[in-house]
Amino acid sequence: MTSAVTGPPETGLLLPVPDDDGAPFWSYTADGELRVQTCSRCGKRRFPPRPCCPHCQSFESEWQPMSGRGRIWSYVVAHPPLLPGYAEAAPYPVLVVELADDPAIRLVGNLVGAPDAPLGPTAAERLRIGAPVRVVFREVADGERRMTVPRWMLERP
Repeated sequence: MTSAVTGPPETGLLLPVPDDDGAPFWSYTADGELRVQTCSRCGKRRFPPRPCCPHCQSFESEWQPMSGRGRIWSYVVAHPPLLPGYAEAAPYPVLVVELADDPAIRLVGNLVGAPDAPLGPTAAERLRIGAPVRVVFREVADGERRMTVPRWMLERP
C-alpha cells in the first residue's frame, strides 16, 4: 500500500524514537508505505520489529508491504490534561488497529478525518470496535527533525 504524504508537517507533537530494529518501518512510512517485518525462514509477521523471530528464532527478516486496511480493535478518546501540543487537539481518538492482512498485527495510531487533517476531535458516535479503517500518512516535525507517521481514516465516514 502506497499513499501520498500530504500537507505541511504538523508541529508540537512528540516524534517516535526509532531503534535499529524499527528504523526500516519509519523509512517506509516516509515513502508512504506500510510494511511489517516478516521472518524470512518461517514467514510469520511480527510487530513491533525485533531482531529474532519469536516463532523459529531466525535472525533473517524482510519487510512485506501491507494493504493499509484494518479494523478498529480498541480505542480510547484522550482528554486533557495532556502535553501542550496534545491538549490543544483534545479530545482526540487513539486507536489500536488490527491489520486486515494479518489480524495478529496491531498498530496504535490516531484517527483523522482526512489524509492531511491535523490531530483533533472526531465525533465519538462514529467510533466503534470493528469499524474498517485505512492508513494515511502525515509528516510531523519537531524543530529540524521530521518523521512520517501512519494515521487512520474510517473507510465509511
